[in-house]
Amino acid sequence: MSAAPIAVTCGEPAGIGPELAAKAWRALGTDLPFFLVGDPRHLPPGTPTVEIAAPDAAPAAAAQGLPVLPHPFPATALPGHPDPANAQGVIDAIARAVTLVTEGAASALCTLPIHKQALAEGAGFAYPGHTEYLAALAGVEHVVMMLASPQLRVVPATIHIPLAEVPRALTPAHLERVLRITEAGLRDRFGIARPRIAVAGLNPHAGEGGRMGREEIEVIAPVLDRLRAEGMDLRGPLSADTMFHAAARAGYDAAVAMYHDQALIPIKTLDFDRGVNLTLGLPFVRTSPDHGTAFDIAGTGRANPSSTIEALQLAARLAEGRP
Repeated sequence: MSAAPIAVTCGEPAGIGPELAAKAWRALGTDLPFFLVGDPRHLPPGTPTVEIAAPDAAPAAAAQGLPVLPHPFPATALPGHPDPANAQGVIDAIARAVTLVTEGAASALCTLPIHKQALAEGAGFAYPGHTEYLAALAGVEHVVMMLASPQLRVVPATIHIPLAEVPRALTPAHLERVLRITEAGLRDRFGIARPRIAVAGLNPHAGEGGRMGREEIEVIAPVLDRLRAEGMDLRGPLSADTMFHAAARAGYDAAVAMYHDQALIPIKTLDFDRGVNLTLGLPFVRTSPDHGTAFDIAGTGRANPSSTIEALQLAARLAEGRP
């Protein structure tokens, strides 16, 4: 293990985050020490906890209970019903954990799900999502969201924007940044010396020679040609409907899709419970389970911790330089 444990942010306390933290500790125990940044009152009743004063106490504490670095919130949590009074606490817990990681007190960051609407309404949260807020905290202008599972790694070139805005957002400069950050992440985080990246087209059948759209001809292909000339191994633009079957996936290390659902539908279909959200381009390792707050089952004990456990295990491996 790394010398420092992993920092886990509590996320929205009215969602399934508290249950996921408790279940992950029960599954991993001292094998993979981590600590929760949050309010112990929000954990499921009966969860063994050990309040710690500093992250370095987490490995020893994990033998007795879930290590918690207390971050008091103004209100208790009612499962399924986010309280606006707690919104700023969710945001501040993320900022506190980022500070711990950047200072070296934690080896990596694993974030439990937030609810952006609750944060916007309760605390004026102005970021499109978790990823963009983390980039701002880290002082990084551009990052990339990768979804990773044992079967597929995929990057959406555009993320939390309406589908109608995707063609406008998909500029050559933006696509080039996404591809460069993805390639660097595959090399630096996953240890792949020469990453093979498959790139989807935007339109059906990758535009079919311009008959179904010209973005492939005017935007995507020129960027790929320019980067291939530098030595990057890029395949495409490819028809997205034939990119994700088993034989196709064997031919690349990661796929870059043009918009959110084009990327997330394949990975959630292939491995819904074990997909992990990984942010590339940050100066530290950040992972997250690939699902939301699940207010509909919060407090019922039915939350599946598989994605959280995978996120913690991936964070530990990447922090140690083991892809």
